[in-house]
Amino acid sequence: MNIIFDIGNVLIDFDWDSFVGGLFDEQTARAVSEATWHNPDWGELDRGVLSDEQVLKLFISKAPQYEREIREAFAKMGSCPRLRETTVPMIKQLRAEGHRVFYLSNYFEYLMHTAPWVLEFTEYTDGGVFSCKEHVTKPSAEIYRILCDRFAIDPKDSVFIDDSEKNIRGSEAFGIRGILYTGQTPEELRQEIFGARG
Repeated sequence: MNIIFDIGNVLIDFDWDSFVGGLFDEQTARAVSEATWHNPDWGELDRGVLSDEQVLKLFISKAPQYEREIREAFAKMGSCPRLRETTVPMIKQLRAEGHRVFYLSNYFEYLMHTAPWVLEFTEYTDGGVFSCKEHVTKPSAEIYRILCDRFAIDPKDSVFIDDSEKNIRGSEAFGIRGILYTGQTPEELRQEIFGARG
């Protein structure tokens, strides 16, 4: 079977709100989070068409009085993500059992460069796709097609795990069974991945 994982908040932790909350007072943190993470323009980072500075200006336009803090949070972003201890062992086990493991993520170049260590798990997978490299994001059918074509993946023999309902709907519309990640342990995920196959 082909087992495809989202990355953020599935294989790694990325709690932007808590991270920003640790940098600033409550009011400032709320304003910075609203201007960045909770701003639809965050998707432009993942799409990888605009420069970091162009996206930062979009963030700042939502809260210009917090420009300094928005830039500070962005500059310190490398301290936000954490690789989960269970990620590499889970991938190794699945591959040892003969399954292929891939990643499919809305991810951006700046985070790759500022926190490369959280992506060390990728060397244990069979490959994957980052949205910023393809200039298309989930849940567009195109990004699922790119992954399947590049790695000769049969959607009917695949499962996709993501913490976003819209991305799960996108995968299922493309023909890949989806599992919504809500904090399941690796063993609970196994039950959902393989249980449907009896």
